[in-house]
Amino acid sequence: MKSILLIGLGRFGRHIAMKLQELKHEVLAIDIKESRVNDTLPFVTNAQIGDATKEAFIASLGVRNFDLCIVAIGDNFQSSLETTSLLKDYGAKFVLSRASRDVHAKFLLRNGADDVIYPERQMANWAAVRYSADHVFDYVELTKEYSIYETNVPRDWVGKSVVALQVRQKYHVNILAIKYGGTLEPLPGPEHVFRENELLFVMGSNKSLAKFLRL
Repeated sequence: MKSILLIGLGRFGRHIAMKLQELKHEVLAIDIKESRVNDTLPFVTNAQIGDATKEAFIASLGVRNFDLCIVAIGDNFQSSLETTSLLKDYGAKFVLSRASRDVHAKFLLRNGADDVIYPERQMANWAAVRYSADHVFDYVELTKEYSIYETNVPRDWVGKSVVALQVRQKYHVNILAIKYGGTLEPLPGPEHVFRENELLFVMGSNKSLAKFLRL
């Protein structure tokens, strides 16, 4: 369990709060709007109405005591930038800030953010990959060069084993797990024989995956 300070309770911030509650973390949620604070109260340990761009308010929160500070402000970049800077000034251990553009990310990082997230861009990338290919069911970008895909087992693999197909040598991908009949089977061995209707979780370079999946 971690102690987390969440600043900004719009739709994005509220969804983060709900997931953090599911993960059993302690969350103090902050927003300048009372209605947003009230809407988020059921999902957090505590919540306050306040302006996180004010130094006195940030000073009152004891940000050094939080394992993670999340700046989820999405409708006012200046406020996001000021909040990020103040959090680091007051000793925040790790600040994760939301950005909507590359230039925003650069300024946030220069002003103290330890990392940035692009929820709109990340979702757009995921949707483009997921829905432009009929045989891709999920997709996780690990780095700019490597990803994980969930996909159908190729028809010509059915009835053949991992070792017989020489999956790693021929396709340059790794099979992390197999899902069959609602059951997840991690790290299938070389003798595993592929079945019809199996789903594969494969990891590799984007170049190798694109060739394997014919994206």
